[in-house]
Amino acid sequence: MLKWLWISLLTLLLDQASKLLVDSSMRLYESIPLSPFFNLTYVHNTGAAFSLLSEAGGWQRWLFAALAIIMSSVIGVWLWRLKPHETRMAIALSLVLGGAVGNLIDRIAYGYVIDFLDVYYRTWHWPAFNVADSAICIGVGLMILDGIGGGRKAV
Repeated sequence: MLKWLWISLLTLLLDQASKLLVDSSMRLYESIPLSPFFNLTYVHNTGAAFSLLSEAGGWQRWLFAALAIIMSSVIGVWLWRLKPHETRMAIALSLVLGGAVGNLIDRIAYGYVIDFLDVYYRTWHWPAFNVADSAICIGVGLMILDGIGGGRKAV
């Protein structure tokens, strides 16, 4: 099932390219309105998802990097062991792997993750995120679907 790694690579390339574009063309905290519910807003996230532990003082950088390396290894082995018919799970794991590696690169290189997608309603803003975060969420969603048997044919 390693043939699905192209999805991880594509996710990684899209993630890193979008982050480099934002970093080179926007100032930190700059926000560009694109619709009544969506902005491009350049921020640095030193924490985990939803800025969890972002104010922890720096040690979290290495904790999250280590967790990403461990989880990426586990996902790689899981992908390798999938059966040929487990296509949805292969796609899901490939998306999660690409996203995890994308954020890992930021965390190791900069000490933070570049986020820029800002979804909001009136004054309520979802925490800013990026392409890697999106891929991870889509991948986990597909894993949940696969786990509950969505779309499977009865045998």
